[in-house]
Amino acid sequence: MNGKPWSPEDLLKLTREYADRPTKDIAAELGVSEARVYSKASGLGLHKSEAFYESDKSGRIQRGRTHPAMIATQFKPGHVPWTAGTKGVAGQHPNSRRTQFKKGEMSGAAQHNYVPIGSYRLSKDGYLEQKVTDDPNLVPARRWVAVHRLVWVAANGPIPDSHVVAFLPGRRTNVLDEITIDALELVHRGEMARRNHPRARSPELAKLVQLKGAITRQVNRIAREAKEKDSEHDE
Repeated sequence: MNGKPWSPEDLLKLTREYADRPTKDIAAELGVSEARVYSKASGLGLHKSEAFYESDKSGRIQRGRTHPAMIATQFKPGHVPWTAGTKGVAGQHPNSRRTQFKKGEMSGAAQHNYVPIGSYRLSKDGYLEQKVTDDPNLVPARRWVAVHRLVWVAANGPIPDSHVVAFLPGRRTNVLDEITIDALELVHRGEMARRNHPRARSPELAKLVQLKGAITRQVNRIAREAKEKDSEHDE
């Protein structure tokens, strides 16, 4: 796959698994280099989850046990910590300040409700969405992207301005495996607005609207003629 465009299946696999699996394993299954997986993940705003970093899968624990640079910084028997004999100053050490909670970090309900990148949900309109980033500069709703948009972009590139990706008639679904490129089409926003207009959805309603317009025109004509006759009589 090296040098070839990413297929919708490969892109979905990457967005679904990147947060919680070792990059080398994903790269091996996709038949690409780890560098290419890292590059694509960065372009999509994907990140490893905190749960992954805290697990053995990340390799951090193992590296801490075996890496010479890490072993050299570990406490040795008989070591006297720099805070010995002090009180309330641990938080002033530069290493401590780097790990303290910063403004905007999650806590409370936000931390409890957090879901990792790659998770799925249904939007209020019934579309399947996938979380693609934890970027704090984006409002929560913008951190999720409709899966059918991801599939289209993976196959065709960025969506042109003033266009939307829509399901073909009768193909709309929120089942992941059924959201395929052959079920989608690119539609101009003006055309989509026309399709979604109530008259376009209901031929019967369209006829009633036309009839209402005809009746209104007749009522206005009769009222106008009656007013003209009243004016002639007054003269």
